[in-house]
Amino acid sequence: MSQKEEFHNIDNPDDGLFRELAAGVTTRIFSGEQAMLSVVTLAPHAQGTLHHHPEEQWGVLLDGSAIRVQGDEEIAVKKGDFWRTPGNVPHTMRAGPDGARVLDIFSPPRPEYKKAGSGFGTT
Repeated sequence: MSQKEEFHNIDNPDDGLFRELAAGVTTRIFSGEQAMLSVVTLAPHAQGTLHHHPEEQWGVLLDGSAIRVQGDEEIAVKKGDFWRTPGNVPHTMRAGPDGARVLDIFSPPRPEYKKAGSGFGTT
């Protein structure tokens, strides 16, 4: 495989595997052998579904503002904030008035995110 195939652009809307997670919430997924990246775009005030999965997840807010719901806490996040979500902890994100863009990192990769489709895959 050419190493050029291992390079991507976070701002290219055609790069990655597209998945619609919820109304106003989409992602582009990039999967490797041991980790997976997900570039999530939330429309203004859009919210994902509260869900959990066994994989560890890290997230960083790239743009906008949001409320991170994690466990039974709601935490306001701003551009540059990042967080860790241990496996099996219920979580979601609610975008602020200008929407939000988040980079999520999963380890190991989530099997349900290796194919196009819709939804978060687990609850």
